[in-house]
Amino acid sequence: MSSTLRAVRALILLAGFQLLSLVLLGVLAAIDWAAVYAPSSVTTKVWLVSVVLAVPVVRGMFMLRLPDIEEPPGVPLTEEAEPRLWAMVRELAAAAGTRAPDTIILTAEVNASVMERPRLGGLLPGRRSLHLGLPLLTGLSEAQFRSVLAHEYGHYIGGDTRLGPIVARGRLQIRRTIAHFHEKADKKVAQERAEQEKKSARRVAKGKKAKEVDTTGAGATYRAMAKIYTWYGTFFLRASQSTARAEEFAADRSAARLAGRDATASALREIPVLSSAYDFYLESYATLGLDARTMPPHGAFFGGFGDLLTARELQLADMRAELPVQQLSPYDSHPPIGERVRAVEALPDDGRADDGRGSALGLFTDPRALAAALEPAVLAEELLGFRRAEDWPDVLRSGMTARLGELDTPLHRALAVYTKSAATLPALLQVIDEGHLWQLARRLPLSEEASAAQGRAFREFVRPSLEGILRTWVISELSKQGLLDWEFSWTQAATVVLPGGDPEAAGEALDAAVTAALADVPDTAPLRALLPPTPAETGTGTDIESV
Repeated sequence: MSSTLRAVRALILLAGFQLLSLVLLGVLAAIDWAAVYAPSSVTTKVWLVSVVLAVPVVRGMFMLRLPDIEEPPGVPLTEEAEPRLWAMVRELAAAAGTRAPDTIILTAEVNASVMERPRLGGLLPGRRSLHLGLPLLTGLSEAQFRSVLAHEYGHYIGGDTRLGPIVARGRLQIRRTIAHFHEKADKKVAQERAEQEKKSARRVAKGKKAKEVDTTGAGATYRAMAKIYTWYGTFFLRASQSTARAEEFAADRSAARLAGRDATASALREIPVLSSAYDFYLESYATLGLDARTMPPHGAFFGGFGDLLTARELQLADMRAELPVQQLSPYDSHPPIGERVRAVEALPDDGRADDGRGSALGLFTDPRALAAALEPAVLAEELLGFRRAEDWPDVLRSGMTARLGELDTPLHRALAVYTKSAATLPALLQVIDEGHLWQLARRLPLSEEASAAQGRAFREFVRPSLEGILRTWVISELSKQGLLDWEFSWTQAATVVLPGGDPEAAGEALDAAVTAALADVPDTAPLRALLPPTPAETGTGTDIESV
């Protein structure tokens, strides 16, 4: 569908909202005219209801102004500071036959997007901006980045950025009108409930039985109006989003034409992998020290993502090989990534291989400096005031110490209730020595099957979870006493360094001590031996899975 036809379609959808509103106003006017022949009290009531219903309809019709378009938070990239980047941007724009963006902004998203501030409601072009996510660029090759850039230019070529405001206006008008009717309905329900509760209170004061509050019919007229607009809103979204999905396929074809089929397909495969990896990085690395009010070194909050990608290249290669399975909603603006990849790979071979030459970050003068500049531009002020760690091991050490210091498990809570005192490890060991562990375990959150089990069957149900909690509890105690350290790694889970002389022996000793303490005939002596009053002089490593 050409941009002209899509513009006509968008305008028709927007006009449909106005037409629906006019029809509803006409219906209300007809009801008012018919009410003239009713008793005056009924006429007055009908007219009042009509006015109340007509107000949000009229407001929606004349709500033509959209909220100001705001650029995403980030760092502006000037042509003087980033000449190589701007050279590629302009070169590709010329090849696409479209106007280059006026500004480029570096963001913290695994995404690239374009924006335009059109004139005359989207009918005339306006100022353009390009938004490039640093995490996305960190994981793309230069060839893949060219494809992503060409895809965004495809939206310029198709006029998608100019038609966006028309569609956005329709969505906003419908959403606000529906919200207004629901607000009115909720107020009506609240008023009805308050009135009925007052009547019930008066009945109770007179010694009568209170009536049950029933607000079933309250606000029914407002909800009916909201349903009408919801129906049209559903139709509007389905129609506009199907167009948006077609625009994505068209932009992909444009990218393949400009940057090559293979580069476009590989870039599409890379994006969900990077998105998943970045979520993992933020949760497991960048924000690890926040509980201890500790931030990574300057520039490392975003800059460390590249280190993770390099270290886990083999894992990421497996993820790229399989396309994610996505369930498409009628309201999704983007088709499933798998469909897009298959559509691109089905295009004829153009002879341009995705050679993956160089990283996209090579286009920047100083990527590390940009990563540092991005932090104050997008992060909350509170985070910027946290202590800066010396290195990543310092981040890990601070974060794990804080997390273990605030350890609060179901076993902690059950023990506090059972002993009616503070939940401490010595108190738990005493409960075990007294032979009351399994009575205590009955106070844990249990499945129906575990709750119904008795004797040995019950012990086998709860023993695995108890082992994990107790192991973590011991490590927490050692951490509080300063008896352990942590080994940082980009390739695997953090490793705790326990006191002891032999790396394997320390981990095995802890596992054996936990097993002995939770045996049918418990023995807590090995576990108590792991909690010396003074720090050990040496440390060894073992993996921890439960923190």
